[in-house]
Amino acid sequence: MPEVRTVDARDTSINIDGQFITGFSEGSFVEWKKDEDNFNAKVDAFGDVAVAITNNTIGTITITLSQTSPSLALVKRLANARTMFPIWVTTPDEKVGGTQAMFVKTPSGTLSDEVEDREVEVRVFDFVDQ
Repeated sequence: MPEVRTVDARDTSINIDGQFITGFSEGSFVEWKKDEDNFNAKVDAFGDVAVAITNNTIGTITITLSQTSPSLALVKRLANARTMFPIWVTTPDEKVGGTQAMFVKTPSGTLSDEVEDREVEVRVFDFVDQ
């Protein structure tokens, strides 16, 4: 019999500077990635390989909030203050983030006759993906 697994977005939490973030947009509301590869490899003319370990620990977390999100005020305050804060994205199987992060810039936005999205990028300087 095949194994069936489920995913529930309500099992995901995003914590910024000790505050739980709420008011996400529909669809993909958070994504993350390490900014650089873990290593660089070079192959010489004879096929010998040299590998240089990359010690860059920076990653980026992108959060998409609804324009009606109650967390938007916190995001804008921290972005305008240009201060560091911890950020953690937690699911039942993963924990991503770090203790030293900053918003790249305040969220841009549009207004229309529908509820719009506000996307913000967080640069995490001690990024971990567990």
